[in-house]
Amino acid sequence: MKNVTLSADERLIRQARERARREKKTLNAVFREWLARYVDQEPAAKGYSELMESLRYAQPGRRFSREEMNAR
Repeated sequence: MKNVTLSADERLIRQARERARREKKTLNAVFREWLARYVDQEPAAKGYSELMESLRYAQPGRRFSREEMNAR
């Protein structure tokens, strides 16, 4: 595991440590979780864009009314 040095406002660091402690985690663990989510966001967004592009052919043929869109 690689060490990284970050700079942040002391008040934010203190609040983050307090929250992590309440969640029974370390600030390092919270950062690692955040970093993993941050890295995974790009592929998820790309996957969504690709899905929407692949569905571009589907057209309803007309505009639906609010009542039709909310019908269950």
